[in-house]
Amino acid sequence: MDKFDANDYDQSTGKLFAPIYPVIAEQILNKTGKTKGKCLDIGTGPGYLGIAFAKITEMDVCLFDISENALSLATKKIAEEGLEDRMQTLQGDVHNIPLNDSVVDLVISRGSFIFWKDKPKAFTEIYRILAPGGFAYVGGGFGTDELRAEIEQKRKENNDSWEERKKKLTGDNFGEKIVEALMVANIPDFKISMQGGFWVIMRK
Repeated sequence: MDKFDANDYDQSTGKLFAPIYPVIAEQILNKTGKTKGKCLDIGTGPGYLGIAFAKITEMDVCLFDISENALSLATKKIAEEGLEDRMQTLQGDVHNIPLNDSVVDLVISRGSFIFWKDKPKAFTEIYRILAPGGFAYVGGGFGTDELRAEIEQKRKENNDSWEERKKKLTGDNFGEKIVEALMVANIPDFKISMQGGFWVIMRK
């Protein structure tokens, strides 16, 4: 059963976070240099990051999520932006991505990795689908410290308890756990970026 209320999320959190996605998209472009080829946005939700990235590149972007409700809204947003020729959706689980080996030039994801049940398996799958020379840019953040402060202030004003819920999901030393998962997955080439958050950058 799909418990994700995409429309409610879009009207609340989506609007609050709207300013961060163009900033993060630019950061991904600057770090990876990817402008053409195939991009997969994992845990896309309503598609905010993937759409922002498609707007500044020529990449064919696929919005990937386990939630049918999220992808239904993402499809509408693709149409609203007039990006149907370069964007599509795909339903599935990050632990078993329904794509062949070495077919994606760039994997992006913001905010989904805290929900992954088996992080080494997820990282293994991401690395498997990357083409030689491909990048993955996966993590969480707000683009800049200024945007983070602004959003956190608005959340406090709205009595948003997300930080408490996030703490239950991540526990202590989350960054160390992510690095450990990458090591268990035998990812040979990765680095951690703290630009505006916590990001894993992998290269194949």
